[in-house]
Amino acid sequence: MRNAMEKLGGDPSKINPLVPVDLVIDHSVQVDVSRSENALQANMELELERNKERYSFLKWGANAFDNMRVVPPGAGIVHQVNLEYLARVVLVFNTDGILYSDTVFGTDSHTAMINGLGVAGWGVGGIEAEAAMLGQAMSMVLPGVVGFELSGSLKDGVTATDLVLTVAKMLRQHGVVGNFVEFYGKGMSEISLPDRATIANMSPEYGATMGFFPVDHVTLQYLNLTGRSDDTISMVESYLRANKLFMDYGQPEGEMAFSSRLKLNLQDVEPCVSGPKRPHDQVLLKDMKADWHACLDNKVGFKGYGIPKDDQNKIVKFEFAGIPTQLKHGDIVIAAITSCTNTSNPSVMLHSGLLAKKACDLGLHVKPWIKTSLGPGSRVVTKYLEKSGLLRYLQQLEFHIVGYGCTTCIGNSGDLDEPVASAIADNDIVAAAVLSGNRNFEGRIHPLTRANYLASPPIVVAYALAGTVDIDFETEPIGLSKNGMEIFLRDIWPSSEEVADIVQSNVLPDMFKSVYKTITEGHPTWNDLHVPSSRLYEWDPKSTYIHEPPNLKDISMSPPGPHAVKDAYCLVNLGDSITTDHISPGGNIHKDSPAAKYLMKLGVDMRDFNSYGSRRGNDEVMVRGTFANIRLVNKLLEGEVGPKTIHIPSGEKISVFDAAMGYKREGQDTIVLAGAEYGTGSARDWAAKGPKLMGVKAVIAKSFERIHRSNLVGMGIIPLCYQPGEDAETLELTGRERYTIDLPNDIREIKPGQDIMVKTDNGKSFKCTLRFDTEVELAYFDHGDILQYVIRSFIGSKQGNVPASPTEVSG
Repeated sequence: MRNAMEKLGGDPSKINPLVPVDLVIDHSVQVDVSRSENALQANMELELERNKERYSFLKWGANAFDNMRVVPPGAGIVHQVNLEYLARVVLVFNTDGILYSDTVFGTDSHTAMINGLGVAGWGVGGIEAEAAMLGQAMSMVLPGVVGFELSGSLKDGVTATDLVLTVAKMLRQHGVVGNFVEFYGKGMSEISLPDRATIANMSPEYGATMGFFPVDHVTLQYLNLTGRSDDTISMVESYLRANKLFMDYGQPEGEMAFSSRLKLNLQDVEPCVSGPKRPHDQVLLKDMKADWHACLDNKVGFKGYGIPKDDQNKIVKFEFAGIPTQLKHGDIVIAAITSCTNTSNPSVMLHSGLLAKKACDLGLHVKPWIKTSLGPGSRVVTKYLEKSGLLRYLQQLEFHIVGYGCTTCIGNSGDLDEPVASAIADNDIVAAAVLSGNRNFEGRIHPLTRANYLASPPIVVAYALAGTVDIDFETEPIGLSKNGMEIFLRDIWPSSEEVADIVQSNVLPDMFKSVYKTITEGHPTWNDLHVPSSRLYEWDPKSTYIHEPPNLKDISMSPPGPHAVKDAYCLVNLGDSITTDHISPGGNIHKDSPAAKYLMKLGVDMRDFNSYGSRRGNDEVMVRGTFANIRLVNKLLEGEVGPKTIHIPSGEKISVFDAAMGYKREGQDTIVLAGAEYGTGSARDWAAKGPKLMGVKAVIAKSFERIHRSNLVGMGIIPLCYQPGEDAETLELTGRERYTIDLPNDIREIKPGQDIMVKTDNGKSFKCTLRFDTEVELAYFDHGDILQYVIRSFIGSKQGNVPASPTEVSG
């Protein structure tokens, strides 16, 4: 943005964050090395070497901008670091000594985890965050607030993960997209703060903007546990009580007003998992075996694989490290304790350690071809696992620490051993992964694991021991002891009292203080990075990681104005629950993809491809990765799965990227057709940037997830919703039509939420709702995108020529 500012004659030094920015370089760890005591060091060295160029850019930014605090890579996952250290709850915002309630925007959807601490916050796309840093207020429609009443207490052996998966299912069924959820009730006193954070963390999975837990005595206890000072805690309590924001469950509850309400008796929560393809598809543990067989039978869909009966018991034999072995449908090849959702919770982490100890004492083990890993969200986890003496039992079961950051949950699971990978790929085996993460969308965890289940850390260990999801833990043994006795899950499952006792004696304030005292020191490789001190970034044309963004290269002071869409082709025709992983994958770059071909042409070896997430600073890579998910279901392909589409004029089946570039060369507009919940998942702004660079002008969907709609708006793509009860199927749209969307060329003639007519070249017409929800979003559209609006605002304010305010836009 500074470079663009300079091109327009502005002062680039004015581009500085106006609000405090914590830049936590969330170390996304590729699990190349797992079952090894040296896994942590090996993966860290590989990551720092692979990402040296990207880290240099981030370090330059840390030096070039004011009002910014940097946490170097390797410290942990940003949301866990925020919960344990960064969040203030109440803060002094300026030098005047005035106190404010803490709030936060984060460039990841799981920023909402901080609501467990009573801090209002949620995820936004990177483009919206950049604008907010520069003083642009967030524009939103006033949300509904759903009250979620908790009562009772959890039964013995039930975990916070079981609770959050239950809540996720209930709230998805209720429908809370774009809403705030507030938890209240007598059961709140039974929910620890890490348990609250686990529930708040998964608000994107149940669709809410945030799941809020008001500050109470439990919050203050956690602030003390995590090493916040007595003075800070006293200030927090005094401020919130004075402003009637402190919740005291010992006092009679006043009348609370909510848009709608839900209730849950915690006694009703049962052990469960979610999957195999969506985080809100809850399966009770006792029903898992039956559900798995139903998934094999069912036609291909969110709960089905369409495996013929004769093939369901297929066994594939192969050798692993010289040992004869076999695989069948449902066998587990990845088991990962990972993700901020659960690694921030000492209860479930120590629970998994206790279960591992009991398993080791009985002589149980994990099969050597299962890729196991332990990826804590902060170094505090290691401290209490070591102090409790339980880390060694997890390591004995090959759950070695592989890094402090996002691992398997983000798709950084690394390669499977070649014999295992070949056995799966060559025989069409539906292999499984079990992880303590928050997302399990198709193609996200690993290209070869078509079944992916979310579970608590102890359940992850249990399934790793069993080696398959095709098991009934009640009636079937998890393994044999060293004496040949059958061992059931109930034989090694710790009681809630055992877990509480070990948490109480091993999770201590000094651990948090010692870890966060040195959090900004960084790895020697980071510290040794030498970066230029220039205020403007010097673009390297040879870089395959960092590339000057094209949308700001040719910016002028005159806004381009709104654009109509005329005779557009449909680039892809998609169904329900298309995630940002489908639109813009974050995991490995497939060797046959357009992005891989681009990198190889530049001389990048396949082993150095890294991930899309690591290369998101290069638009040339990311646009080629758009709609590149290997599990993408595009109706234009009539049943075929994969990252291809039909180029309508020629009828040729080619990659989505090649089709998009063909349309651009031909001067043709394109649109996307989609179903409900379009853009579910990560706050990945490349899921909007990529389509924009492909030439997509509009997306017509049944409904949008909140963050993705905002990202489309921020990139100047028109979001349209079908009328209630209508979609592409009811309107008999095939995607092979050409679409015209008539919009006035004067922004003052367009209103938020107005009805727009869409016409096709075969004579159909239908009404859609324009999902520019506010006047300021229309202003972004008028300027081309949100960042162009902000830059012109900066320069215009200095020249007395400020772009139209939302009030002026509305006329």
